[in-house]
Amino acid sequence: MHIAVVCLPATGHVNPTLPVVAELVRRGHRVTYATSEKYADAVRATGAAFFASGTDFTAQLPRHSLQPPAGGSPGAMMNPLMSGLMQRLLLGAREEFPVLLARLAADPPDALCYDAMTLAGKMAAAKLNVPDIALLPTYASNEHFSMRELMPERLPAAALRAWKEAREQVSGFAAEQGLENIGFMDGVPASLNISFIPRAFQPAGDTFDGRFHFVGPCLGKRVSTGSWQAPAAGPLLFISLGTTPLNDRPDFFRMCLQAFGNSRWQVAIATGEQIQAAELGAIPANVDVRPFFPQLEVLRHASVFLSHTGMNSTMESLYFGVPLVAVPQQPEQAANARRVEELGLGRRLDPATLSAALLRSTVEEVDADQRIRGNVHAMSASVRAAGGPEAAADAIEGFLRAQGPPPGA
Repeated sequence: MHIAVVCLPATGHVNPTLPVVAELVRRGHRVTYATSEKYADAVRATGAAFFASGTDFTAQLPRHSLQPPAGGSPGAMMNPLMSGLMQRLLLGAREEFPVLLARLAADPPDALCYDAMTLAGKMAAAKLNVPDIALLPTYASNEHFSMRELMPERLPAAALRAWKEAREQVSGFAAEQGLENIGFMDGVPASLNISFIPRAFQPAGDTFDGRFHFVGPCLGKRVSTGSWQAPAAGPLLFISLGTTPLNDRPDFFRMCLQAFGNSRWQVAIATGEQIQAAELGAIPANVDVRPFFPQLEVLRHASVFLSHTGMNSTMESLYFGVPLVAVPQQPEQAANARRVEELGLGRRLDPATLSAALLRSTVEEVDADQRIRGNVHAMSASVRAAGGPEAAADAIEGFLRAQGPPPGA
């Protein structure tokens, strides 16, 4: 079959899908993958045909543009994030949708898989009237649970207004294209929904029916970020706030150097490409600072992960049985951090009240907590048993078989 995939051009959204695409190609399906040029090589490496659509989602974000104010918390970012995110998704869809639709109409797919945050993909599936498959890099929503339940209980009035206005604009754009009740990021789920988390991590997981398949993280070959060798002695602490400019916090990394420099820990700190080494000052001998590490390989050896708890990082940490100390930088990450603590998989810290002493004591406590380690071990088993790329491909094939043969077959 010919399967089209439309993905938000962001690393945390593209990475989970590529192993699934590679598995579909291995099974003999033809895949067309639409995302930004930044990911062209990674897409082609799966055997899929690449189609340039959109620009890298984080490339245009100015440094520190959406960080909370000094002394603030991820909740303080809710208004600019909600309004800015929806506006960018809408602007992208206006530019991408006509070109994407023309490409897919010229080479019709038998099904369209779209990232749940990709408006152009959802609209294209509806416009072409092909089986729709949502790819969910984070929590699923149904009639019993909504991602909004994990957000702050009282959203600022300005945030609610911004969200409502943006949703009205999205609905208006869809109506211009002859599509009513598009239900973007809300409303009725897709016909098939592939979630890259295990059911055990999904709130209200037992309420999700056969439309949802929780396949867990899909770990595959990544673009090389250089070689790395595990330290010969001492426990390993991995520290990262993710890859986007939104998590660019040199002050945090300087605090980590103060907390863990010249300690019993061997420390790997991934700063991202925005931060220059000179901003951090002297680097202690027990600390390795780089823009990026081969994260999967580091987690394979880590004792604790001091993380922003983006969903990909959270799932990868749990896959390798590594407890988390969460320092979330954005509202969704704060929701993940609360879920980690609720399930006893680690501890969360308020970014507004951090100190070197608090970081050090929390990491030491989590490292020594056998209850947390037991919970992480059990969750790691659930993550690995979820099935990954093979389970996702099975779900897609089973869904398409149930639809009957494609036209002209």
